[in-house]
Amino acid sequence: MAEFKLDASCSDSSARAGTISINNKQIYTPVFMPVGTYGAVKTLSPTEVSSIGYKLILANTYHIYIRPGIDTLKKSKGLHKFMNWDDLILTDSGGFQIYSLKGLRKIHEDGATFQSHLDGNLYKLTPKSVVDIQRVIGSDIMMVLDVCPSGGDSLKKWDKAVDLTSTWAKQAMEYHSTTDGIYDKEQVLVPIVQGGTNKELREKSASELLKLNASIYAIGGLAVGEPKDKMLETVSLMDSLLPKNKPRYLMGVGTPIDLIRNVSNGIDMFDCVMPTRNARNGQLFTENGKINIRNSKYSDDHTPIDPTSNASMSKTFTKSYLHHLFKTKEILGLRIASEHNLCFYYNLMIKMREQIIKDNFVDWSENFISKYQGNING
Repeated sequence: MAEFKLDASCSDSSARAGTISINNKQIYTPVFMPVGTYGAVKTLSPTEVSSIGYKLILANTYHIYIRPGIDTLKKSKGLHKFMNWDDLILTDSGGFQIYSLKGLRKIHEDGATFQSHLDGNLYKLTPKSVVDIQRVIGSDIMMVLDVCPSGGDSLKKWDKAVDLTSTWAKQAMEYHSTTDGIYDKEQVLVPIVQGGTNKELREKSASELLKLNASIYAIGGLAVGEPKDKMLETVSLMDSLLPKNKPRYLMGVGTPIDLIRNVSNGIDMFDCVMPTRNARNGQLFTENGKINIRNSKYSDDHTPIDPTSNASMSKTFTKSYLHHLFKTKEILGLRIASEHNLCFYYNLMIKMREQIIKDNFVDWSENFISKYQGNING
């Protein structure tokens, strides 16, 4: 079981600061996880990611299962050694990726069959096999197989997704508790609350999954096209339903403002491709909003990329130089931007934790959002 200690709570919101302990390592919350889908955070080495301060990253079971494959991971004795990462790894089950394959997959009562997006080969994942795969990967936090419909799907599809997700979670948790892993370590299994933005379905899903007494609970299906206000309303509802003494993980969210508003709603853990994906498109996050470094106005801007950042390359190089790197499609530009954005996200979580401990989170967050939106609305 993961241990969770509540270090401080905000008196004017549901924001909280905590410490998650797994395998003799501590994670301070609120926490953001960089996405390393294939076992690599794009453009940066594990050492570089660690040097920013990150102690927990996310990899994807579906993609690693397809490539490089389980045999390779077995020979490497897990993903940690394969990628030379000494800290914690969370693996998504791949439920979202499988569901998004649409014509290439079929959802059954006992699991999902799908065609590889690479070679068309047919695979099947079940609640138990996904546990087995993640045991080989060796992730510290494992997600159960779930059904993740889009925000625009019908109430009937959401209801079916809730029923299947609950059934699969029960099977996975029972299998996990009655079988052994292959490494001498704890691997925490996390169920995922589904239900779209429907209050009754979210209550139904949470009620079923709380019976499993998991040590972490995840909230899925809220980064799949639903209106932002509905997402926030649903997270607020989940705050009232999920245990206060256990970490809450909001999957796939989001912008800096999304993070702040959802920390206010009691969320502890986040992941999103946004900081690295946007970086590769030339978009930088700063406290004063977003910068599109491709914009011609930066071609002759010889000031540092961001003198307030603790990303070494953001203080070393100028906006003009980074603009030039993007125009010439030099890989260094992607690396600079990725380091910058991941540093921004890491520092944002640190600042939120500090303000929660000071019990100044609400005032600080309002000021931050106002300043951030004053430039380019993020």
